[in-house]
Amino acid sequence: MVDIRDRVEEDRGLLKRIQLHIPGFAGYRRREDIRQADSILRIQLAERLKAIRAKMDSARGTLADDYQLKALEPMGRAVLAAQELEGLIRHAEQGYSGFSWAIQIKEDELDHLYEFDVALLEGLNALEDLVQQITVGGDAVVAVKACSAAIEETRVTFKRRMDSITGTKVA
Repeated sequence: MVDIRDRVEEDRGLLKRIQLHIPGFAGYRRREDIRQADSILRIQLAERLKAIRAKMDSARGTLADDYQLKALEPMGRAVLAAQELEGLIRHAEQGYSGFSWAIQIKEDELDHLYEFDVALLEGLNALEDLVQQITVGGDAVVAVKACSAAIEETRVTFKRRMDSITGTKVA
C-alpha cells in the first residue's frame, strides 16, 4: 500500500516548500500535510466501506430470494450499521489543535492517527470476507451476526482513535 504521507510530501508546491523554512510555521506545514494525508486515506476507507455495503445489499437480496427470512432483519441492521460507520470514517476529526488549546496534538501523534487509520483497512478486509461467506451458503444468520460484530468492533475501535492519541480516554 502506498503511504499517502509520502505522496503529499512529494506534491508540495513552491509556496509549501517555502513555508517549511519559516521558523514557527514549518511544524504547522508538516502537521497540515499529515492531516491532509489522513483525510485522503479516510475518504478511501469510507469508499471501500461503501463498496462493502453494496455487497451487503446484494447479499440481502440473495437472502430474500432464498427465503432466508430469519437473516433478513439482522442483515438490514448490519447494512445500517455499516452506513453509520462509513459516515463516522468519512467525517472524523483530523487532529486539529489551535495555538491555545489545552491539548496540543504533535506531529508524531498525527502520524500515529494516520497509522491507526491504516490499520482499519485490515478490519475492512475481514468484514469483506465475512460478507462473502453470507452469499456462499451455510448458516446465513450466523454469518450476518459475524458481520454485525465485525462492524461494531471496527466502529468502537475507530471511535477510540482520538482518545488514544490525546491520552484523554476516561476509564
